[in-house]
Amino acid sequence: MYNDVQLTALPGERFDRTMPDSCESCEIRRTAICCSLDSAGLSALGRLGRKMRLNAGQTLVWEGDESVVVGNVLSGMLKLSTVTGDGREQIVGIVYPSDFIGRPFGKDSQHSVTALTDASLCVFGRGAFDRFAREHEAVGHALLQRTLTELDRARHWMLLLGRKSACERVASLILEMAERMGGGRDLVLPLSRQQMADVLGLTIETVSRSLTKLKQSGIISLPGPRLLSIAHPEKLERIAAG
Repeated sequence: MYNDVQLTALPGERFDRTMPDSCESCEIRRTAICCSLDSAGLSALGRLGRKMRLNAGQTLVWEGDESVVVGNVLSGMLKLSTVTGDGREQIVGIVYPSDFIGRPFGKDSQHSVTALTDASLCVFGRGAFDRFAREHEAVGHALLQRTLTELDRARHWMLLLGRKSACERVASLILEMAERMGGGRDLVLPLSRQQMADVLGLTIETVSRSLTKLKQSGIISLPGPRLLSIAHPEKLERIAAG
């Protein structure tokens, strides 16, 4: 038994015994929700977790299913998505390294969690993690802070979708991905044009036209289908600001 539930690997999903077991050496140690735990707390939390790898396209959690696992994203990117009444997928969020996924203290998942790229995670059974969070105030506080941060991001995107032009939306998304993926100017885009359109509430044609406009202005370059380089970040920021 694993933290109240039996976890078995899905096709393309696997537990990775070769990944570092020490929370002290974790690559997201200083930015994840466990950053405020002392050594004893980290050791206790580490005993509850398992390292897992997902291949691009693999789904960890399905919308509407019981939320049996939660965890930290160690590397890679995932999408949060829901299915509309007419059967279309709507991407409602992008998850980056050090983000927390799953629904602590909740029963069912409100969205599916699917890997956009190959990804590694540190996962916990929800029941065991809930008990740990109740016993360790620092983790509960970190969860609250993370929730408030996500609320701020959701409000930002409400403004973006409701008020900004198509080009301003595309510029905002590029800047967010650049910042969350390490702050560099050269990006391997985890989203296809269609997925960018889904996130931004646009058509794929509109996204393509906006990218072309930014490219023709010399603000970005597109050396490959999923490659993007920001030549003038300050100009991109001005466009994103509206």
